[in-house]
Amino acid sequence: MAKYVNGMFPFTGRKSVVLTLYENTICSDKDLKMDFKVANYCDFERISQLHANSLKSHYGGILSEQYLTHEVSAEKLLLWQTRLTNPPFSQHIVLAEEGGLLLGFICAFGNHDFELGTFIDSLYVDDAFQNRGIGSKLLKEIAQWQQHYFSDRGLYLQVSESNTEAIEFYLHIGGRVAESRQREDLSGEIVVEKVMTWQNAQALLDGLELALVHG
Repeated sequence: MAKYVNGMFPFTGRKSVVLTLYENTICSDKDLKMDFKVANYCDFERISQLHANSLKSHYGGILSEQYLTHEVSAEKLLLWQTRLTNPPFSQHIVLAEEGGLLLGFICAFGNHDFELGTFIDSLYVDDAFQNRGIGSKLLKEIAQWQQHYFSDRGLYLQVSESNTEAIEFYLHIGGRVAESRQREDLSGEIVVEKVMTWQNAQALLDGLELALVHG
């Protein structure tokens, strides 16, 4: 499990970005030597680049062309620079790396919602490293962190209802659809999202383990 770094300021609340997982296969990492680290300030540029590139690659026709062409890179740069400047204790960002190369990242906020618990805000994997179990291992890192620090409640995430592969993946690892929500994203588009929940961290860990065993 990645080592943790405590921040100083309380979390004040942020709207979610469109969360997506661009892989739906659980697989072994025997051929991929990955390292996991907690993000720090010097990582904000490469996190923002991976985030923006993923949206450009996969959200054409969902997010506006104006936003994806002219705004997303600057917006994500500011987002991650802000989040990694004096990060609060409740924020946790984990990077998956191989030889210093960023393969993917995950961001969560502990006990973000009184009823649903820890919010998994972002999960992205580089297109060049899909279907290698990276997203699953990042979820495991977050589940272990949540179990250690915020175990009194569950975990949840929001995923675009058009992202059927991600929804199927989350169902496959034990997630349940709690409700649907509408929100206006940063490009001004109305997005309908499914709220996926796990009762606790162990439920997510068990779901990941079962999926690894049974495929």
